[in-house]
Amino acid sequence: LRDFKPVLQEAGFEVLAPDWWGQTANRVGARLLIDSEPSPSEGGEGGKSNGGVGLHSLVNYSWQIALGDTPLTLEEFQALAKKGVPLVRINGRWVEIRPEDLERGVKFLKQNANGQATLVEALRMAHLDASDGGLPVIGVDTKGWVAEIFGPDDSIEKMPLLEQPERFQGTLRPYQRAGVSWLAFLERYGMGACLADDMGLGKTIQLIALLQAERQVAPEGERVGPTLLVAPMSVLGNWHRELLRFAPELVVHVHHGLERPQGERFVQLTQRVDVVVSTYALVTRDKDLLNEVEWRRVVLDEAQHIKNPPTKQTAAIRALRTKFRVALTGTPVENRLSELWSIMEFCCPGYLGTQNDFRKRFALPVERHRDKRQAERLRLLVRPFILRRLKTDPKVISDLPPLVETRQQIPLTPEQASLYEQVVNDMLKRVDQAEGIRRRGLVLSALVKLKQICNHPAHFLREGMPSNAPVAEPSEEDMAEGAQHAEPPAKKIVVPSNVVRATRLSARSGKSLRVMEMLEELTAAGDRALIFTQYRQMGHLLVQMIRQELDIEALFLHGGTPQAKRDQLVQKFQSEDPACPLFVLSLKAGGVGLNLTAANHVFHYDRWWNPAVENQATDRAFRIGQLRTVNVHKMITIGTLEERIDQMIEQKTELASQIIGSGEQWLTELNTSQLRDLLSLRGSTLEDGA
Repeated sequence: LRDFKPVLQEAGFEVLAPDWWGQTANRVGARLLIDSEPSPSEGGEGGKSNGGVGLHSLVNYSWQIALGDTPLTLEEFQALAKKGVPLVRINGRWVEIRPEDLERGVKFLKQNANGQATLVEALRMAHLDASDGGLPVIGVDTKGWVAEIFGPDDSIEKMPLLEQPERFQGTLRPYQRAGVSWLAFLERYGMGACLADDMGLGKTIQLIALLQAERQVAPEGERVGPTLLVAPMSVLGNWHRELLRFAPELVVHVHHGLERPQGERFVQLTQRVDVVVSTYALVTRDKDLLNEVEWRRVVLDEAQHIKNPPTKQTAAIRALRTKFRVALTGTPVENRLSELWSIMEFCCPGYLGTQNDFRKRFALPVERHRDKRQAERLRLLVRPFILRRLKTDPKVISDLPPLVETRQQIPLTPEQASLYEQVVNDMLKRVDQAEGIRRRGLVLSALVKLKQICNHPAHFLREGMPSNAPVAEPSEEDMAEGAQHAEPPAKKIVVPSNVVRATRLSARSGKSLRVMEMLEELTAAGDRALIFTQYRQMGHLLVQMIRQELDIEALFLHGGTPQAKRDQLVQKFQSEDPACPLFVLSLKAGGVGLNLTAANHVFHYDRWWNPAVENQATDRAFRIGQLRTVNVHKMITIGTLEERIDQMIEQKTELASQIIGSGEQWLTELNTSQLRDLLSLRGSTLEDGA
């Protein structure tokens, strides 16, 4: 039946087989039992850790061969092997046994002795090294304290909730209490944690509650030890305010500025404070100073900042001396699975093996081949250490208003279409003759220009810009190797004399014209909006058009905005000042770490390859504290590169929670014909009557 079933089916015959036929669960496999000592004593609300447990503590392990879910001893298995029958009946069901499986099973048990290993090593035997043993590892059983950590998927729901700290100045929602309890639970076992809740669910408040709880239950006179909290510069002030607001009795030091303490003065200061707040840049710059302190805990806010393993910043952070590690991020994976490895390497060093091993076993099979088995294996590995709840889940939060997304499909103006075609044609002519880094530079440079043209001709032509305005606030992809080697066009690209150019600034771009119309309508209704663009130069243009055509002075936050000014802009917008209903933000500087619930409209003026980046920006408004329906408007110029970006994002939706493809780099590998097909204008791209 096994040999001829496919042949019969191809010939048109219907072949009926039992339900159990060919199921992996009924095949021969190995199961690993990890047995640890009894659980440590309860550590109280603060999660006091027991030094005898952790990823590097010793556990006992033993192997068993299993037929389906039924484990067998070596003697039982050898008895089956002697029978030599292909099918046996166990626990009321038939199990298929293949001769090669029997041979591998006996060999496996003889080669894999029982013994002791660290928990990391034992788990690697089961998950990372499973393919090396000759048999599939079909399950892991745990006893003792390990079973409490590697429990079922719903273990967080069954975990006893800690009481809210009495002196915590706020009210934790039930899921937030569960998050604090989970963090304390893992720390009690000496484990790191990645709190990856959806944007707006209050990762900040959960961390502050943990800090308050552990100090509240500490014995009188016992010092808990300082926590180092590392955050992007843009949210440094927000962290300081939130700590003072929710836990005013905590002593907080902001390590920033030219006058920040150094040497022994800094070390002594850390003995008197509860929290030191600093930035990623300063951790790199002051790494030797920060390593003078034995931190109780290191917390990374927006932990995707260490997603690139080889950087000096990531190395400096991993080198910090600490008992516990916590990563806070709404996007544990933005582009590649290597980002997840980097975050887990911070939280639980060594747990996922070396970066190269992880790449071979998980990243390549899952990203390149969509290997569901390896994806599930990875999910099971990281599940105990990553907690992610979604605000769209009614079990998590039921009082958040709706989120309504619309795509505004907009034609190009004749001026835009003319510029777009010139850039594409110029690039296609030259990539045929280019190779290597020069070719990549030509493609990446053209992509940036096409995005600018879709935004507005003045953006591409650099008309009416402040003299010191940069061309863009570039993303990593815009600054990728190759883009730095871009060349000027073969000839200057200008608007032909026979193309009619609109006199009104917004009318020169189909996109900006539509946005101005929508902004006029929503402000007349008393609504408030955020407008995101990845380009600072386009932000200046938007502010200019809003001032000229709507007589509104829009707020503008970008990467060059000083910290004090950022805080002022946020407070002014959140105060719902009727004179400031519009807030223009660069995607990089304003897309994370800000609470802007005064807005009930979010515009994505230009599109980015990664939906996680756009979702982060949307979540500035769509978060706890929002009382109105949030309307998200994604602006797309039809028939252009932007339409292809939107299609790609839609195709990735199924995998977005695990893997998002890597930015623009893949485009540089396309041949000239593929580039022409991808980038050339299609369909009705021009305004009606053009």
